Amino acid sequence: MKSISKKIVYWSPRILSIAFILFLALFALDVFKEYSGWNIIPALFMHLLPSLVLIVFIIIAWKYDLIGTAVFLFVAVSYVAMAGTHHHWSWYASISGPSVVIAILFLLSWFQKRNLKKDLL
Repeated sequence: MKSISKKIVYWSPRILSIAFILFLALFALDVFKEYSGWNIIPALFMHLLPSLVLIVFIIIAWKYDLIGTAVFLFVAVSYVAMAGTHHHWSWYASISGPSVVIAILFLLSWFQKRNLKKDLL
């Protein structure tokens, strides 16, 4: 595999996972319409909690790609489970779709690292 494609396989899940967290964090902005004063702080924290948890897992997944694969697959499946199955498919595609793509990219990165270790032996 060429050097450029190795870099793309390595960096794409990491960059996309950061973009995905920023996308999820945008949903927290609705607290400014619903709350005022000091009530905004706990509401904003609760809305940003999933993004904060994902940040912790991305830090771990930066080194261990299989953790990233498992976490983002879990996010995709748990979102569908929490939202229910009675919505249109596009409802799930907005959150679960990117999460599955990121999980697949982390898995490809793991395979790449594994093959690189085999080549060194």
